[in-house]
Amino acid sequence: MSESKFLLPDVGEGLTEAEIVAWKVAPGEQVAVNQVIVEIETAKSLVELPSPFEGTVGELLVSEGQTVEVGTPIFTVTAGGESQAAPAPEPEPAEQVAADAAATVSHEEEPKAGAVLVGYGSAGHGSSRRRRVTHPGTASIPVSFSGSVAQTSTTAPAAPATAPAAAPAATASSAPAAPTSRPAGPVVAKPPIRKLAKDLGVDITTVTPTGPIGDVTRDDVLREATQVTVFRNLQTPEWPNDREDRIPVKGVRKAIASAMTTSAFSAPHVSLFVDVDATRTMEFVKRLKNSADFAGVKVSPLLIMAKAIIWAVRRNPTVNSTWTDEEIIVHHFVNLGIAAATPRGLIVPNVKEAQAMTLLELAKALEELTLTARDGKTQPAAMSGGTITITNIGVFGMDTGTPILNPGEVGIVALGTIKQKPWVVDGEVRPRYVTTLGASFDHRVVDGDVASRFLADVASIIEEPALLLD
Repeated sequence: MSESKFLLPDVGEGLTEAEIVAWKVAPGEQVAVNQVIVEIETAKSLVELPSPFEGTVGELLVSEGQTVEVGTPIFTVTAGGESQAAPAPEPEPAEQVAADAAATVSHEEEPKAGAVLVGYGSAGHGSSRRRRVTHPGTASIPVSFSGSVAQTSTTAPAAPATAPAAAPAATASSAPAAPTSRPAGPVVAKPPIRKLAKDLGVDITTVTPTGPIGDVTRDDVLREATQVTVFRNLQTPEWPNDREDRIPVKGVRKAIASAMTTSAFSAPHVSLFVDVDATRTMEFVKRLKNSADFAGVKVSPLLIMAKAIIWAVRRNPTVNSTWTDEEIIVHHFVNLGIAAATPRGLIVPNVKEAQAMTLLELAKALEELTLTARDGKTQPAAMSGGTITITNIGVFGMDTGTPILNPGEVGIVALGTIKQKPWVVDGEVRPRYVTTLGASFDHRVVDGDVASRFLADVASIIEEPALLLD
């Protein structure tokens, strides 16, 4: 029998080391080609490594939590060498039933969790992948995007033949206000909605349904989850018994520290701010949500903000540049970065070639980016090559801020919270949805007049999204 050693590969662009987070196999276990054998954390992301060998796991040469250099042997496999993956065995009847059930969940009916991105939210997309929850109790939920929805458990019973004559009139009238308490009887909710409630820690039996057949909807669950979160946030947690915690500086946190320090002390930052009437953006977002073309797609002000930046970049291309000591490289494409707050720290994945996307395509791309970042599965390639970045501090209730540039870029825009404020319109004070845009620029590349025109252009789209039709 032959023994093969698996060497830690460079899964990114010149990464030199990685931490072993979790082994997915044990000594003596049979493994197949492409079977996931270990989860590692690099300076950029969490990555699952598949086995190039088929055989029996011999020895795990590196312990969980240990950081090793690229090229270090981390485990051995005996008898098998490199081969093609064997075909998966036919599933047992019970497994087949479970597989069929999983395939009945559709993209349109799948629950969407609150945002973890520094953005306004996340949702399903056109991919056929199913992501797994890695941190139960958070807003991270599994999403499946294939097949059709099985609705047998939520179909409303047929109306009795002896229904009173007044019933049709009541049906034709406008919908009554949502009930103040959940009606008695069994809870009517689709399986994805039940799953969403479980992942968010919501007791679905306490949720007041507002669905057309008296069923609990995704918005009902999210509203209840928000109320639970607010209640929990008002409670003061107990102080821990330990006097202090010591957190090793490694992985993503080490990379963040290095990148932010380099950016702050190498690029001379200049910041600008502007208040914007975002009422028409909020109305536009509402219309898109009700549009059949955007059915099942998460739409938020972040989408309009992204499109506004792309539009403003075309009019002010210098803000979409890279500085080198020898030259300024002005990019004629937009790899739009979205600052993402994940359980493992801040990352900035970007939407490639965003300037070529329709509004719908951009919405789906943002969803994909959101889900991947929230699950900690963003690959290093997705975080390289960015040209300009959005950071949405409004999701945390902040009005504005002075963001630090993502290294290699010369512009970043912060979107503050959008809330109703008194605003003067045609000489009258009216309640309007108002936000504050903040932006930072590398003053080596972007002069004050260019920065001002760019931010004014972004603000003009937020004030009047119809300009995007130009």
